[in-house]
Amino acid sequence: MSYKLICLDVDGTLLNDEKRVPEPVRESLKRAHDRGIQIALVTGRMPAATELVERELSIPCIKACNAGTYILLGDECIHSRCLPPEAAWRIYEDFMDRSHLPLWIFKGRKWYVTEVDYYVERESRIIHHKPELADMRELVRIWKEEGTGPNKLLVGAEPETVSRIQARMKVEGPSGVDMARSADIYLEIFPEGANKGEALEAICKALNIRREETIAFGDQELDIPMLRKAGTAIAMGNAIEELKKLADFVTGSNNDAGIASALNRYLDVK
Repeated sequence: MSYKLICLDVDGTLLNDEKRVPEPVRESLKRAHDRGIQIALVTGRMPAATELVERELSIPCIKACNAGTYILLGDECIHSRCLPPEAAWRIYEDFMDRSHLPLWIFKGRKWYVTEVDYYVERESRIIHHKPELADMRELVRIWKEEGTGPNKLLVGAEPETVSRIQARMKVEGPSGVDMARSADIYLEIFPEGANKGEALEAICKALNIRREETIAFGDQELDIPMLRKAGTAIAMGNAIEELKKLADFVTGSNNDAGIASALNRYLDVK
């Protein structure tokens, strides 16, 4: 197979546990890029945090941010999906405010939070970017006036709390939304039908690439739609079992330069 597009989840896949790109992975991706293969970072991260990774790779990347709901080709947004503002308000009022948890809100390049806690501060340190403190009622008012909404919402909390909120939201949550875990401490909420698989298709359409010419890497629930759409699906060694079962190949872990091993197997980029 002649591949034209490599789609990479970032945290737990491209980055090791120290939040760095292992040198063998950086080198293999550089060689793939030099062959004319496009590299896409398909991630739950916001644009500013995704650009940090792009700079570390030192190659231009397509950036499918906010769980694939906001895609940048260079500085141009080529795809954007938004949650209905009424659904965003219900999630805040019924699940976050009553649980005394902050809601993370992503809109384009913006990151808002309704309050700051340990998980917000932790993320700020990792991505070297602070969110804006926002009044959810005022954001919803503006979105309704503009006919828009957030690209993504996120719950960050202890794994047990996230599991409980996810279970409740599946039963009692508003219509028009989907959700998935990107880590045990994160629940990502996005427009119904919007996922990393749709992002892969949008990138393929923009670049005139067939899905069969794509190879995708992931490790978590959020990556499942992307691996299902890709021509070749690669699960990391540290991936959840559901992802490993649907993958064409299970490579090494994110700490063992698993991406480099798989690219050598499929693209021979030694």
